[in-house]
Amino acid sequence: MIKDPNTGRKLADRYQLIEIAGKGAMGQVYRAEDLLLGGVTVAVKFLSQTLLNQKMRNRFLREATICALLAEKSIHIVRVRDYGVDDNDVPYYVMEFLEGQSLSEIIKTQHLSLPRFLSYARQLCLGLEPAHKGIVFNREPTVIIHRDIKPSNVLIVQDSTLGELVKILDFGIAKLIEANRDQTHSFMGTLAYCSPEQMEGKELDNRSDIYSLGVMMYEMLAGEMPIIPETPSFGGWYKAHHQKPPKGLSTALNIPQPLEQLVRKCLAKDPSQRPQSVSEILKALEPLEQRYSDRYPSQTKFPVQRTEEPTPALTIEAICLQATWPKDKPKQKIVFPKLIRTSRGVVATLWVMLSGQDIVNRQFSTRYNQFLFLTSPHPMLLWITVLHNREFGPRWLPCYLDLKTNLGQRLARHLGQSGSYRMLFFALEKPQKCQHVMTSTIDPTQCQMLLNWANSSQTLSSSAQPQISKNMLRKEFERLKPQILIKLEAVHTDFPSDISG
Repeated sequence: MIKDPNTGRKLADRYQLIEIAGKGAMGQVYRAEDLLLGGVTVAVKFLSQTLLNQKMRNRFLREATICALLAEKSIHIVRVRDYGVDDNDVPYYVMEFLEGQSLSEIIKTQHLSLPRFLSYARQLCLGLEPAHKGIVFNREPTVIIHRDIKPSNVLIVQDSTLGELVKILDFGIAKLIEANRDQTHSFMGTLAYCSPEQMEGKELDNRSDIYSLGVMMYEMLAGEMPIIPETPSFGGWYKAHHQKPPKGLSTALNIPQPLEQLVRKCLAKDPSQRPQSVSEILKALEPLEQRYSDRYPSQTKFPVQRTEEPTPALTIEAICLQATWPKDKPKQKIVFPKLIRTSRGVVATLWVMLSGQDIVNRQFSTRYNQFLFLTSPHPMLLWITVLHNREFGPRWLPCYLDLKTNLGQRLARHLGQSGSYRMLFFALEKPQKCQHVMTSTIDPTQCQMLLNWANSSQTLSSSAQPQISKNMLRKEFERLKPQILIKLEAVHTDFPSDISG
């Protein structure tokens, strides 16, 4: 793989860049060492070379300053340490480097105990509270609305003193609402977590974040979304957020009634019916934590006597990187699905062969996926994956699953159950070993559809050759391409993101 030219660089005679950790529309993020502090690991974020104009420099500086001011008010917001300009006149800022687990991954794989949920919810509120109350920026009071509260923007890190520490990410791309200027009506956010007023493009206040928090709290408790649209489009979500009442929390979950009422209140369609501040939510959570922390003890770590240290299990990514190209597959630009067994269970994967340079170009892309199903004349599923970035455009990675075969049904069912899949990239020039691994998450609505399709296909009959269904799906795919591309080009994020159709 081609080495990144910035690896090994030293900034301000202090920060040694080690490796790239992320890349998006706004710039690149590197893991680095702070040599002045004895090699402490930090994250360094650069403004993209394509955005080097004065307006974007000012925006980048404002982003760094706001993050720094916010982090001084709450330990639950990623902390900014420093700001500078490198020898090439490219601005950067230095953040704390966080190693932890995304809340979205925790929700997918674990059931949260009540005290653990209450701890997460309280910490989330303690992170949002100072932003909603406002900071002084350029000598003026500035209220900050995050606009994209969701589990993937929340990181859970282990703290030696506090235990599980919640950190809110991406406040740097939050929309500023300044008292002396008009709000611009641009759409930001993730459809499943957007408030009704955000989808209308209205001027937002803190109550929009409270709605998003309500969606996330429901998901943390139930493991599923409170509202499911008829279609996963903007129009489908618009109708769902405006008209569909949230599902009730199952009595089997044994959720205290005051907590269920609080979550339901946060999900009110009318902002005036929601809690009017996160301080109000904190006040409601406090007696619940006091009452239930002893009744439902959180995860307790007991000392374990061992005669020798166990060998740590490889991560799924490490296992994927050890994969070799199958002997029965041609060494050419192709895409095919595969289930692989690991010590952590069966994993759905998509194997991709591209040129080595194309793999490098696609490493940091917005990932999009969508699934199309045709029942007749033969049950066939089209699995669409797209990698997109502004510089290199889209890379389309479609493949088909025959849902009358055992493998096709197993893959569809596993994708629906796991809600994600890995992409393994192999280079044409060096096809023997996997060069890069990506993870793509699947929208909950699509997950449910995949499970339904896998189940229904068992009873469906085939009246024609599978190739006929493939051809019909291919035509639909070509028709959808321009719409998907418009959606991808409208995404404005600082870091690679996941979108599901």
